[in-house]
Amino acid sequence: MAGHFKKKQAGSKQEVPTSAMPDVVFMLLFFFMVTTVLREVTLQVKLDLTQATHIEKIEEKRLVSYIYMGPELLPGRELGEDKVQIDDAIVEDIGSIRNIMYDKLLEEPKMIVSLRVDEDSEFSLLSSVTKELQEAGTYRINYSTKRED
Repeated sequence: MAGHFKKKQAGSKQEVPTSAMPDVVFMLLFFFMVTTVLREVTLQVKLDLTQATHIEKIEEKRLVSYIYMGPELLPGRELGEDKVQIDDAIVEDIGSIRNIMYDKLLEEPKMIVSLRVDEDSEFSLLSSVTKELQEAGTYRINYSTKRED
């Protein structure tokens, strides 16, 4: 009678239900689309770029740090004196540009500084900013223009 006993096997399989997986994936996708904020700079200076016949496009936009120069936009569509804007802030002291850009350079050593200068801005302001950038060690400087038609 030794071979008459059989081991009873479980009748149900242990599988992970995957029918709700597409719903979960789309909910996560929707969540990240809604909560992700694309960073845009609010210009506080007037910016009308000069035109150029030969331009080169920068491929890696994440390496670019923009500096805007032009007349300050005042309430009531009035224009003030020429100012320098880095990110979302007007830089009051030109000497502080050196420290700001040096800190950015430490975060991203391959950083390219793109100068976006209003065509009516004073050259002395551009010269001062360029000198501060050199003092900060940011030698990769780009001058942004618009394509000439």
